Amino acid sequence: MITGGKSYVSAPPAFSNDAKRLLVCTGYSVSIFSTSTGLQITSLEGHKASVTSVTVVPASSAASKILCFCWTTSLDGTIRYWDFSIPELMKTVDIRLPVYSMVIPSLLGQPLERDAKSGDLFAYVSVENIGVKDGKPVPVRGQILKCNLTKSRLAAGVILAETQQPEYLTISSSGSFFGIRNKRKIHVWKVPIGQSKNLGAKRITLHHTKDLTVLAFHPTQRMVAAGDVTGRILIWRGFGNRTFAVSGEEAGKKSFDSDEDRPGVRGNDDADSCSTRHWHPTEVFALSFSSDGAYLYSGGKEGVLVVWQLDTEKRKYLPRIGSPLLYFTDSPDPLLASVSCADNQIHLLKMPSMEILKSISGIKLPCSFPDVCQGSNNGFAFDQNDGLVALRSENYSIQFYSLFDDCGVCEQVQICERNHQPGEELTVVITSVALSLDGSLMTTAEVRIPEGGIGGFICLKFWDSELENKKFSLSTVVYEPHRDAGISALAFHPNRRMVVSTSYGGDFKMWVCNGGLQKVQGEKSSSWMCHSVGSYKKKSMTAAAFSADGSVLAVAAETVITLWDPEQNILVAVIGETLTPIVNLSFAGDSEFLVSVSQGSKPQLSVWIVSKLSLSWSYKLHIEALACAVDKSSFAVLALIPESVQLQFSDSTFQGRDGMILHFNANDPVPLSTWSVRKAQGGGLAFLRSKKSYISSDEKSGHPWLVCINGDHEYTLFDPSGKEAQELSLTKQGNYHALEETGGKFGYEAIYGELPEFESKMDQTLSAPSVPSQRPWETIFSGSSHELPPLTKLCSSFLESLLERRTVTTE
Repeated sequence: MITGGKSYVSAPPAFSNDAKRLLVCTGYSVSIFSTSTGLQITSLEGHKASVTSVTVVPASSAASKILCFCWTTSLDGTIRYWDFSIPELMKTVDIRLPVYSMVIPSLLGQPLERDAKSGDLFAYVSVENIGVKDGKPVPVRGQILKCNLTKSRLAAGVILAETQQPEYLTISSSGSFFGIRNKRKIHVWKVPIGQSKNLGAKRITLHHTKDLTVLAFHPTQRMVAAGDVTGRILIWRGFGNRTFAVSGEEAGKKSFDSDEDRPGVRGNDDADSCSTRHWHPTEVFALSFSSDGAYLYSGGKEGVLVVWQLDTEKRKYLPRIGSPLLYFTDSPDPLLASVSCADNQIHLLKMPSMEILKSISGIKLPCSFPDVCQGSNNGFAFDQNDGLVALRSENYSIQFYSLFDDCGVCEQVQICERNHQPGEELTVVITSVALSLDGSLMTTAEVRIPEGGIGGFICLKFWDSELENKKFSLSTVVYEPHRDAGISALAFHPNRRMVVSTSYGGDFKMWVCNGGLQKVQGEKSSSWMCHSVGSYKKKSMTAAAFSADGSVLAVAAETVITLWDPEQNILVAVIGETLTPIVNLSFAGDSEFLVSVSQGSKPQLSVWIVSKLSLSWSYKLHIEALACAVDKSSFAVLALIPESVQLQFSDSTFQGRDGMILHFNANDPVPLSTWSVRKAQGGGLAFLRSKKSYISSDEKSGHPWLVCINGDHEYTLFDPSGKEAQELSLTKQGNYHALEETGGKFGYEAIYGELPEFESKMDQTLSAPSVPSQRPWETIFSGSSHELPPLTKLCSSFLESLLERRTVTTE
């Protein structure tokens, strides 16, 4: 089984001491990448929930840079200590509270953070208070606590602060100060002296008029910077000179005689001055001082990294990154840094020129698209041969992602040009994506949203690529392919360069390629043209699929399925009808079964026998995704569990899972296997050809693998018939529930399967007669009388149970 698709930007990354590795929080694990190649080396596995922070133990000398130790925190309530060179788990601290952030002052050159007598190591953690008061969760969920890492316990009675939600902790490079932002305030603590005697910590609060988003400490001076939601950066100098002063007399002073001595400081805040920088048009997310303290790095929604020279206030920029910036991370090597972006990319920068050396690209995270002619495939298209998924991104492009290798395989295909602008509304929506069976061709449908009711149109594009590098180039553009009607589905012919497009306007069109024989600058060029047009009673055409050999085209006309000869464009037959419009069609491999999915108020999964033009069986299920194997009659669906069903069971029954994968053989309504999944809404499903390098010894190479992508674009790839999948399966064949069947087998056979044939031959080897049990017929079947098996199958067993067996002695 292979898992992937995790977010690389859920938390700030951390560099190793030699800056050759980058540690990234990815779901329940920490992935370790090489900074020279950008490829993953290994990972730290063991947490049972999302990892929220990683802290590398810094080297105390040049010789100790080879040491590779780190601390990680997780929402599973544990803090773990690792040797990530092996990798190996060294220690686990269980505080039984979800941990969102942690700082360890003594690791940053603050010797007073260790108890001189006991040598205990202390940390400060930001946790979520999961307590309940009067049967309801406590209103204040965030807490800042102190933890003894050596003794694996929290410091008793020490709560430094309580916030509405858990906040991210930021620490100075010297380890002397740490702080959080809390709405319009900044709380800063000074690490106390003598941990065993004084468990508390002094705190100051700095105020602002807008909500703050991020903060950073200067490496050498008492200076703290913070960004706000309006794009301003505030810099407080000389903070804590009164509260944190060593002299008792100075610490006792609570106010200054004149506010003129503290320009920009609000109220009685403990700071010498406060200045403002403003360039970003929207909120600031990334903020960090350089290691020498001469520069300040900032970034936000506009996707530009700004370098501020503190003394002169001059600025330098790294523009056109293309996505909002979330974190800026310095490394022990002054020539290397990283910037994390909202599009799930981490760019490694050469400093100080800020040249992008490498990019670590994860799968594109889901984003909200306007509901304009939304397709039924949730924006996914799969290359079954190479194990790739093509999915839409927010910047009008298509990303090709390797599901077996968990990485991008080529540059994104830019469907239409777009310069990233903060707060800009999407004007183009990619509604459908389809790939040919060999993955060399792609077609996309896009809708340009009208502005003020003017300028909107629909566009169909055809793309060619080379099989080796998957670099797609635009071949043909068709504007308004179905007049002003939206495109509902796209499907490729399995053997020919032919595509069908269906529309809500009541027609479908067949498109063919000219073969690509012309030469333009030494490269093949091809063009597509309309081959034929079809319609059925002016009904909206909502889905389409070719048979395995391409001889039959199935097109859904709202609630009925029409069968066509794609070559002659002749209507062959009509299969009637469902209760709600059909949104997805697929032939079950090379069999005679056709699978349809209907959504709406009365959702339905239906399996049709094409040769008989009749319904084989169906279920009343809300299907989110459908996938059929290429050369077998099996298929799988991703079904949403109704809320009414979830309410009937306890929380431990589904454990946050809201969907089910049902694996069927098309001729049997009883699932072969089922698996429960989380975040099924907006997910996708597909069968892929297995790669030999990923097949274990107990698995057969001929079996296709099944991939499920959830709504967060996290995926699991496994062999549904393998041993590992069977262990994960919730139900095996003949053991399922909560499915409402509307056709096919019923009664005893639907629940238990077919009865075995009973052998009526008498055992001739018995040396003594057997004694019949008392009232044996009461144990043959327990159930309703109308569900009894046929009498012909029960008769022989029933009569044998009444008769005594005896051996015949031959003299």
